[in-house]
Amino acid sequence: MSKRAFLQTVLSGMGVGMATVPLSHVQAQPMAKRVSAGPALLTVSGAIGAGNRGPLNPALDRLLAKQKVSFAKAHTFDAAALAKLPQTIIQPTLEYDAKRHTLQGPALLDVVKATGAKVGKQTTLLLRAIDGYAVQVNMNELTAHRFILATHLDGKPMSLGGLGPLWAVYDADQYPDLAAKPLTERFSLCPWATYHMEVKEG
Repeated sequence: MSKRAFLQTVLSGMGVGMATVPLSHVQAQPMAKRVSAGPALLTVSGAIGAGNRGPLNPALDRLLAKQKVSFAKAHTFDAAALAKLPQTIIQPTLEYDAKRHTLQGPALLDVVKATGAKVGKQTTLLLRAIDGYAVQVNMNELTAHRFILATHLDGKPMSLGGLGPLWAVYDADQYPDLAAKPLTERFSLCPWATYHMEVKEG
């Protein structure tokens, strides 16, 4: 059966004749544009701009709700949005295997600024990990240690169940105050599997 005959059969079954819907017209119809967006990997709430999502939904935002997070608006980032920001590469020695690894991702402050937040000297960030670990970082620490939000480890996207998919981290080897500490104590401000940040103004 030819393509034209098949279409005639389908349209006839719908009570539509070919004279009513010419084949050329059917072929010319463009496909509806799909807005593609990956899953949100990071949610930023608090003192931000307009945001790109509404309030927390206790029924569906289960992990956020379980960890007592609440917000009226938030800004979410998927992998593509984070990849569009300028990227930084660091090579710290990690406490987990005492080896140097290459970590890549945008500067943490660039991520915060992308939400429309007005960053000042009194700004602090509450960084929260999937397992519930949370730590507050002030602006002095953020700028002095140049935190990044790592998305890649040794050239590969970080996985859920490992240190990712996102990790707020710095290169502890590069800063004397951190390098002087035992390896196991250098990353206390760096929650792996970071998934939520709250921006606070002083």
